[in-house]
Parts: sequence; C-alpha cells; structure tokens
Amino acid sequence: MPHPVQRRWYPLVYAIAALVMLPLSVLLLSWQSVDMQIWSHLLDTQMSRLLSNTLTLVVGVGVGVTLLGVSLAWLTSLCEFPGRRWLDWALMLPFAIPAYVLAFVFVGLLDFSGPVQTLLREWFGPMRLPRVRSTGGVIIVLVLVFYPYVYLLARTAFLAQGKGLMEAARVLGYSPLKAFWRVALPMARPAIGAGVALALMETLADFGAVSVFNFDTFTTAIYKTWYGFFSLSSAAQLASLLLLAVILVLYGEHRARGAVRGSNERPRGKALYHLRGVKALLASGWCLLVFACAFVIPVLQLLAWFWQRGRFDLDERYTGLILHTLYLGAMAALITVSAALLLAFARRQSSARGIRVGVSLANLGYALPGSVLAVAIMLAFSYLDRELVIPLSGWLGGAGKPLLLGSLSALLLAYLVRFIAVAYGPLENSLGRIRPSLPEAARSLGVSGPGLFFKVYLPLLVPGALSAALLVFVDVLKEMPATLLMRPFGWDTLAVRVFEMTSEGEWARASLPALTLVLVGLLPVIGLIRRSARHPGQSR
Repeated sequence: MPHPVQRRWYPLVYAIAALVMLPLSVLLLSWQSVDMQIWSHLLDTQMSRLLSNTLTLVVGVGVGVTLLGVSLAWLTSLCEFPGRRWLDWALMLPFAIPAYVLAFVFVGLLDFSGPVQTLLREWFGPMRLPRVRSTGGVIIVLVLVFYPYVYLLARTAFLAQGKGLMEAARVLGYSPLKAFWRVALPMARPAIGAGVALALMETLADFGAVSVFNFDTFTTAIYKTWYGFFSLSSAAQLASLLLLAVILVLYGEHRARGAVRGSNERPRGKALYHLRGVKALLASGWCLLVFACAFVIPVLQLLAWFWQRGRFDLDERYTGLILHTLYLGAMAALITVSAALLLAFARRQSSARGIRVGVSLANLGYALPGSVLAVAIMLAFSYLDRELVIPLSGWLGGAGKPLLLGSLSALLLAYLVRFIAVAYGPLENSLGRIRPSLPEAARSLGVSGPGLFFKVYLPLLVPGALSAALLVFVDVLKEMPATLLMRPFGWDTLAVRVFEMTSEGEWARASLPALTLVLVGLLPVIGLIRRSARHPGQSR
C-alpha cells in the first residue's frame, strides 16, 4: 500500500492521464456507428491510394533520414575535415524550419514557372526538370526536414562510444568503413532507431507539406472527410487507423531499442580519422550540400520573397495574427508546463507503481498526430455539448447554444495533450539534479508543504521550466493540423496564414509568416546546440 502522503498525488496524476487518454477512448467509441455510404466511397475511390501513398512516404522518409542522418553524424563525430567544427552544429539548424515552410519554398523554386526552371530555359532553351509535385519531391522535403532527429541521436551515440572500441577495431585490422559497419553502427542502432521513429511519427502526422504537394495521405483524408463530407465520426475512424500506424512505429522502435546495450566508455571529444585530399573535399561537400538545401537556400528564398512582396503585408491584420499566435503559445506553455510540473513532482515524491503508470500514460500524447487529436477532442466536445451543455443552458433560460465545440478551451486541451511530454523531459531532468539533502535540510529547519516548494524547489527549477516553456511555445506556434481544424472563428495564426497563402499559390505572401516562424524556431535550436556543445556525450 502506498504511503498516505504519496496517495494524495494519485488524483492529480490520473486526472492529467485521463485528459490524454480521452482522445484514445473517443476514437475507439467512434466505431459504434459507421456511415456505410461514406466508407463505400472511400474504399472505392481513395483508400487504396491513401494506403499506398502513406506506406510509400513512410518507407521513403525512413530510408532517407537514416542514410542522411547516420552519414552526417558519422562524418562530424569521427572524422576531421575542413568546416567540420561549424557544420557539426549547423546541421541541426533545419530543426527550426517547419515541414510545410520547406515544402512551399521547394515548390515555388522548382515548379515549371519558378525561378530555377525559368533561368534554365533562358540559358539552355526549351527544357523541363522532373516534376517537383511528385512522390519523390515530397519525400525529399520531409527527409531534409526530419533528418536532424536521426543526426542528433546518432551523433550523440557515436561520441559516447569512446575511443577504446574504435582503437581495438583498428588493432584487429579493420578499415574505418569496416569498423563503422562492425562496431559503431550496431552499438548506435537503438539511438538511430529512436531517431527514425520520431521522424516517422512526424511524417505520419504531417499535414501542411503533403497539402502543398497535393499528395493525399491519411492526414489530408481526415481533413477532407471532416470538411468535405461533414462527418466527424468518419474522420475519427480514419484518425484511429492513422493512430494504429503510429503505435506500430512505436512498437518497432521499442523492440529495436531493447535489442542492443550501449557502451560504458567515457565519451570521446576528438575526431579519430583525419581526412585529406579528395576524401576531405567529398566530406565537406556532402555536409555543405545538405546544409544548403535544408536551411540556407530556403531562408534566402524566404528573404527574397519577403522583400519582393511579403513586406507589404505588414499591416493590422498581420499584427492580429502575431497576437493570436503569441497568446495561444503563451497560454499553452503556461498550462502545459504547470501540468508537466505536477507530473514530474509526483514522480519525484512517490515511487509507487501506480504513479509511474499514470505518468507514463500522461506522456503518450506526443505520439498522437495533431489531426487525430483534433478529431477526437472535437467529437468528445460535440457529445458533451449535445448531451449536457445545450440541455443545461436551455433549462437555465440560456440560448441553448454549444459552448465547447470550436472554443479556445478545446484547442488548448489539444496542445496540452500533444506537448505535455515535451515539457516533462526538461522538468524531470531539473528535478533529478536537486539533491535529496536540500529538501531534507529545509524540513529540519521547519520548512514544509507549499513553503518547501516555493523556497527550495521552485528557484532551482526555473531554468528547466523556462526551457520546457520555450519548447512548448515554439511547438504550438508551428503546429498546423490541430490549429487549422480546431481554431475558433477569427482566430487565425501564422501557421494558418501560411496554409491559406500556399493553398492559393501565393508563395511570396506566405514568406512573412514563414520567416517569423523560422526565426522563433531558432531559439530552442540554439539552446539545443549550446547544450550539445557542453555535453557532447550525453543524449537529449
């Protein structure tokens, strides 16, 4: 039996866990009633294409991020070549660019009427490059956006392997390439698998980039079913199938993570192989090419579009977009960090199995795509409005109108469920660094209860809480599917503005909100780079 002091944490932890589990239960209940007409239409006209496109996208992005992330991590962590020191951190900068921003930049640049093909026709006469709005095009864009997940984790794993293992491989006569295949890669497999799983979850959840490419997947089908067929239950059923795919990805990653043990060697800080001549040029060229395509060219093109057209949109409407975006980000960060702090503190104060289970359930929300969350929460709030709010309002003499559906509370709940795991990590790390002797000394001096939290814990938790709030704030600013589907009337944000402009092919007018999102997104990336520089052998 848990101690009475520990028992008081159960209601708080399981209340937060219940909010996260609400979308899952709603998705399961949505199958009680199936609209056969809509499903017949989907099965006859779209389902095979949706399955084929989604599977192709997952396989293509999975292979691409693995090749790109592992090769870059190997070069920057074990090899010395011109530019390695700054490319080591520069290759993390694409984290700051949302997928839908890179998507419309590539389409705008490489489309038939874009500047690249126009210039090539002027120089070489009639010619046409392969279509950018293709399966290969969307895979390349998503690989360039999501490879940093694999790069960061693989780089950390390679650095943590130490010098002894690679020296032993060299003594045994292994070439650098053979040592990579036989020693370094198998030991880094769990970290690489975790990075690939994150990239695939983001791929399955993506809505903005595939919309720009007119590439139908389950996320676009959910949106079209909701707004085209006006069937929230059918959209929820499609969302449950998408969630099943995410669960399969997580299960595969969990199996891969548990298959290999890591190294206990001291982290290595210096490169092992000094490349010279052609090899050095090839290594520098490969890293520079990826960095240019994933960050430099998109940012320069956004700046060019901004100067050409975007700067004229700096008016009152843009001010409203900024205010809405900042308000939603700040409110979501405050609510999410508060809930994550309760979870982290409960986990610190109690080692009971029930608390551990509740905290684990509460952190499952990050695996739920924004479109899945939006459909599930709106379905739940629609039911509450119909069965509780409207009858109660009518009984009290009110207007009898729905209050929850399409409200800010629904959108903030989606942000809470989706990003509580993002806030929990930094807070848990900060609490773990507080030695038990500090609160024990405070108790011996008569400080307990709320006073202990505000006088001892809170001052030490401020850096971790600020990091958590910043991460949630930026993620909320970039979140498109949940915001697009759930925002109240008139509550457009920067991400919604980008979607509206790109839907109309207005690339230059989308540059202003896109640049704003990129600049804000650089803040946590810079923090991540600084932390990585201080602790080269530690994982996130």
